[in-house]
Amino acid sequence: MATRQGLDASIVNRLGADEQALFFAVKAEFDTDDILVWSGTDDLVIGSDTYTGAGTLLSVSGSEDNTQLQSNGLVVAMSGMDSTVVNYALTENYQNRPITVLMGYVMGGTNEVAGTLTLFKGRMTSLIINDDPTGSTVTIDAENRLVDLDRPSNFRYTKESQNFLHSGDTGFDRVSSLQDKQIVWGSSHTGSGSINDSGTGTGQNRHAGGGGGNGAGKQ
Repeated sequence: MATRQGLDASIVNRLGADEQALFFAVKAEFDTDDILVWSGTDDLVIGSDTYTGAGTLLSVSGSEDNTQLQSNGLVVAMSGMDSTVVNYALTENYQNRPITVLMGYVMGGTNEVAGTLTLFKGRMTSLIINDDPTGSTVTIDAENRLVDLDRPSNFRYTKESQNFLHSGDTGFDRVSSLQDKQIVWGSSHTGSGSINDSGTGTGQNRHAGGGGGNGAGKQ
């Protein structure tokens, strides 16, 4: 992992340390607001975002990196969350909303961030709520954006699709007129100096005495 693209020096130094204080942070982006939780206690500031400590109530499934171009999903579970999280799960449109999982290190015994990296970034596909006497558990299934490679695209090389993506672009305006257009290619011409289909020249500019290749030119 030390050679992973985007890995900063602070993370590389922590990987080589004898003692490591590792944490996970989850950012689930809903329309109303973002849910920001991390696997420690109290609040944790990462960049300009403040994450609420969920402790052991937050769990993240294993994430896999490989050399194959494929989508590997992720499962995030949040237990004992307050009514805000449950309300978002019940009322918000969650499908295809962005979700980001960060992995990082804190300075020993503090909530000061030593460095982070993006462990997973994708979109929420399903959200399940399980109720029990101790509270509610919200389970989020997420997929990497590479899953789009398995989905057919509804866009075509047409004027309409191009204007939907880039309004005012005229690059595909004449595509429809090409469907029935006849293009004449390689037709013969019989005018002076041209080459006909048999490849024989009809021009009058020949080398004197060169007929058949046997005559001698006049001096």
